[in-house]
Amino acid sequence: MTAAFVETMKMIKIEHSVFALPFALVAAFMAAGGVPNAVTLALIVAAMVCARSAAMAFNRWLDADIDARNPRTATRSIPAGRLSAGYTLGFTIVCGALFIACAWLLNPLALMLSPLVLAWLLGYSYTKRFTAFCHVWLGIALGLAPFGAWIAVAGAIDPLPLALGLAVTGWTAGFDIIYACQDYEFDRNHRLNSVPTRLGINGALLLSKALHVAMIAVLVGIGVMGTLHPVYWLGLAIVVACLIYEHSLVRGGNLDKVDMAFFTMNGVVSLVFGLTTCLAVVLA
Repeated sequence: MTAAFVETMKMIKIEHSVFALPFALVAAFMAAGGVPNAVTLALIVAAMVCARSAAMAFNRWLDADIDARNPRTATRSIPAGRLSAGYTLGFTIVCGALFIACAWLLNPLALMLSPLVLAWLLGYSYTKRFTAFCHVWLGIALGLAPFGAWIAVAGAIDPLPLALGLAVTGWTAGFDIIYACQDYEFDRNHRLNSVPTRLGINGALLLSKALHVAMIAVLVGIGVMGTLHPVYWLGLAIVVACLIYEHSLVRGGNLDKVDMAFFTMNGVVSLVFGLTTCLAVVLA
């Protein structure tokens, strides 16, 4: 692997693909009523990774000047000079094209919707310049994952993936608000919008809790309305426990353990829910 490739993977935090991917796989399994076709499954994974990579690279390209002024982000790839802005924009374009190519290989509806999805993903990077609801925009961006995976398998729109997408939206917006608390002072001083700058840290953390409660409520509704194996409820119980622990880590506005709350716990939430729900679909 070249140094540029390794640095690119670090820049886009490729390991964070784990956040949305399990929810996409859940939707794919539900749409198929079991294990989806291997080729379709591979194309879903490839589309997900390419779309997320394009969005992350575009964010780093667009925010390079802001990142350079923020002590927390000044060591990122472009501000630190390890990758150029031109290279990063080129990487964005390639990943975006590969995402659309994957959609083309899946079915006509997926292809038709892919440019709209890509526009929403890239559009997130502008949002903190004009709205404190940037976290919800990001939540919808990740919430499109189960919606898109369902279309990839079924070739049609259904209420179930929309419900899954709503749960992902609340979950993502909730944990992104926690993450944004780190930049409260910087964002306020540079007139960037976020929930913490609008509500203060304590108010932001309260809204984050409310969004995660809403997520759980939606997932409970999916379990009640569906015909899933009881292992679904085991997974959901673990998810609830993880979210309770996540919020305990930042109780009282203590941000010393934000990385644990943001990265580790949400990775566990996604993996546990994905594994147990896919298993619940297969065993049903």
